Amino acid sequence: MRTARWCLIPRSALLVLALALAPGCESKKSGDATNPGNWPDKPGPKVVVSFAPLYCFAAAVAGDDAVVRNVMTNSGPHDFTPTVDDARLVAGGDLFFVVGLELDEDKALAMKKTSGNTNLKVVQLGARVDPKRLLEGSCNHDHGDGKPHDHKHGHDPHLWLSPDHAITFVNAIRDELKAADPAHAAGYTERAAAYVAKLEKLKADGQALLKSKKDNRIVTFHDALGYFAECYGVEIRGVLTQKPGQEPDAKELKKLIAICTDANKPTRVVAVEPQYSTSTSGETLRKELLAKGLTDAVLVEVDTLETVKPDELKVEWYETKMRANLDVLAKALK
Repeated sequence: MRTARWCLIPRSALLVLALALAPGCESKKSGDATNPGNWPDKPGPKVVVSFAPLYCFAAAVAGDDAVVRNVMTNSGPHDFTPTVDDARLVAGGDLFFVVGLELDEDKALAMKKTSGNTNLKVVQLGARVDPKRLLEGSCNHDHGDGKPHDHKHGHDPHLWLSPDHAITFVNAIRDELKAADPAHAAGYTERAAAYVAKLEKLKADGQALLKSKKDNRIVTFHDALGYFAECYGVEIRGVLTQKPGQEPDAKELKKLIAICTDANKPTRVVAVEPQYSTSTSGETLRKELLAKGLTDAVLVEVDTLETVKPDELKVEWYETKMRANLDVLAKALK
C-alpha cells in the first residue's frame, strides 16, 4: 500500500479533530454554536484555505465580497497537525481550497468530516492543472523493515511556486466564487484578472532577472522547486533530503558531491529552506565542495512558501516572497 510522504496524518491530529466539536470541548477562540470559528457576520462566501499562497490567491479574488481564512501558518502542509480551532473554523466555511495531489487534501477532508459541515465544498486546485504539465513526485514506502524507501510515484504538488500554475489556481478560485456568489461575479472576474496580470509580471520579471545566467545549476533542500525551476530556467542537479527534516546519509551525500563536482556541470549553489533552518546538511555539503576545490560554493535561502508568521500574512505576501527568492538566486548564480 502506497502512502505519499506529504500526506501523513498523525494519529494525534485525528484525535484532536475527533474531540474538536465534542460537547463540552471549548476553545478560547471557538465562538458559539451559531457561529463556529467566529466568522464575521456579513453576507458572502466563507472561504477556508490550507496554507499561505492559497490565502493570497483567494483573498486577491475575494476582495470585500467574501471572507478568507487560512488554516496553516507556522506549520506547513508537510508537518501540520489540525487543532480544535481549525476544526471549528472549518465548521463555518462554505469553500475549502487545497492544492491536493496528496499534499493537503486528506487533512482538509478529515477536518470536514469531524466538523459535521457536510455542505463544505473541498476544492482541489491541483486537479485543475493539465495533467500533462504535472511533474513526477516522490513518496516514502515502508517495506516492512521499519525503514523509509523513497520511490517516484504520483505528481509533485508544489505547483504554487510557478506563476503559470498560480494563474490556474486563481482562475479556478474565481470560478468557484462566482458559482457560490453569482451576485458578485463581475467583481470576482475583475479582481482575478488584475491579480493574474501581477502574476504574469512576476513571471516576466523573474525570467528577465535570470536569463543571462549561464551557471544556473542548483541543489535544492527537498524536492519542491521543480515547477519554479521549470518556469525560470534553473536546472536542479540534486536534492539534499528525500524527506523534509531527514538528513542525507553518507551514501546520498557522496552522490551529491560527485554531481556537484562534475567538471562538465559544476554546481556551486545549494538552496536551503528557512522552514528547516536547524538542518546541517546544506552546510555539510558546502564544506565538502570547498574541500573538493569548488571554492565559490555557496548556500542561499529559498523559501518554498509553506509556512508564514500569522502577522505577516497579507495579500501581497506571495508576490513579495517570490521576488525575494528570485533576487537571492540572481545574486548567487553567474
